[in-house]
Amino acid sequence: MAQKQYNVTGMSCEHCVASITEEVSEVPGVSEVVVDLAANTVTVHGTDLDDERLRAAVVEAGYAVAAPAAA
Repeated sequence: MAQKQYNVTGMSCEHCVASITEEVSEVPGVSEVVVDLAANTVTVHGTDLDDERLRAAVVEAGYAVAAPAAA
């Protein structure tokens, strides 16, 4: 199983967490999404994860993806 982690800016509450989780979960191959509000990170687990689609899902949820976080 692959893992990707992203630094995300603009998150401030549990609604943010829910929005990102919902959007990213819809990307093919995603099996789990872990949003850490305090650390401003989103960690995605799954198979054949498409970096571009994952980033686009975060943007679609209304947030910005900063430089990749160390996985």
